[in-house]
Amino acid sequence: MTPQSTRTIYLAFIWHGVFLALTMSMLDYNTVFPALVSALTESKIIFGLLYSIMLGAPLIFNLVFSHYLKAHTYKKKFLLLGIYLRALAFLGMAVFTYYFGLKSPWLVIGSFFLWVFMFSVSGGFAGIVYADIMGKVLPSRERTRLYAIKQFFSSIAAFGGGLIISRIFSLADMGFPGNYALTLLIGFIGLTIASLGFYFIREPGEAVARENLLSFTDYLRRVPVYLKKDKTFNRFILVENLASFSIMILPFYMIFALDTLGVDSSYIGKYLLFQITGTIFSNLVWTYLASHYDSRLIVKTCIFIGSAIPLVALVLSRMGPDAFALVFLLMGFIQSGRRIGFEPYLLDISPPEHRTEYLGIRGSLNIGAVILPVLGGTFIHFFGYPLTFILVTVVMVAAGLLLKKPTPLA
Repeated sequence: MTPQSTRTIYLAFIWHGVFLALTMSMLDYNTVFPALVSALTESKIIFGLLYSIMLGAPLIFNLVFSHYLKAHTYKKKFLLLGIYLRALAFLGMAVFTYYFGLKSPWLVIGSFFLWVFMFSVSGGFAGIVYADIMGKVLPSRERTRLYAIKQFFSSIAAFGGGLIISRIFSLADMGFPGNYALTLLIGFIGLTIASLGFYFIREPGEAVARENLLSFTDYLRRVPVYLKKDKTFNRFILVENLASFSIMILPFYMIFALDTLGVDSSYIGKYLLFQITGTIFSNLVWTYLASHYDSRLIVKTCIFIGSAIPLVALVLSRMGPDAFALVFLLMGFIQSGRRIGFEPYLLDISPPEHRTEYLGIRGSLNIGAVILPVLGGTFIHFFGYPLTFILVTVVMVAAGLLLKKPTPLA
């Protein structure tokens, strides 16, 4: 691979990362999305269901996706299809929020089950292809470095998105539902622009092996074989499921602030900016670790920081809504670490000839991301925030202790 082609690949992925980050600020999972759903319904269980779909729906179908994609030599067209379907979901949410947000909030909630499902499943489909293409065009060290660099520029773009959010929600003449509809429309436009970067990547072809033409039933039978043979991969699946407890609780910090601290909509932008600031500054740490150590250390560090956040939230909640902003700073720190650590670590431990299967298995077996948000909302509803936060801390510590050095394949 020539330096010129490497630069082109870097620029393409960074272009996509920048506009994707700006776009995702418009529906940030931890601030904007919880506040939007809370404006439509007070039910924590409904929010938990929607958040489960947001995180878990693509994972359920990942084995189906990976089986389908494995039989194709070129996959970039599927990446673009996934991006455009996700953009369409943004547009659908914007239209329903704008026209029915005040008159029929339950109609909007009902439509969100469709739009969020489309948004999530198309994102999961695109995500497998995204990781597979990156695995094709870059070696391991370059991948980790690209994730760190891309994350830096994406964080700056996300900060710009946070400023846009803060501005929109501070406008006196733009209240609900116009403010949310505008942010979702910006998301639709930004995601469409983000897709343009991939037109500059020349995807190398891969020969389709005979085993890749297996029926889906035979393909499923191979899953236990991979897990039994590769103990490192098996442990990674367990650790990621346990680490999902941290993801489960992230959006509830915003709802916790709305419920217990009495914050208004102006804090949505403030907290988002703190979260993005944490992402930007954390990149200095993650980039250093990515340059000097393997991705496993990044994953481990990220998990242990995530275990401390629930306890920090309980302490800072006693100091008022402004002090509580530090929780979002730490959230940005671990979210950045997850992006730089988890997927590169999986690519590092995946045999190249089985990369697509590993990506699909990883997604479909990450059942924690599917069920935990519902359980989190239900648990908070019946037992309250403090007990739920403490439980998350205990599970996260256990996850960090389980992540050990890779073991040779059996």
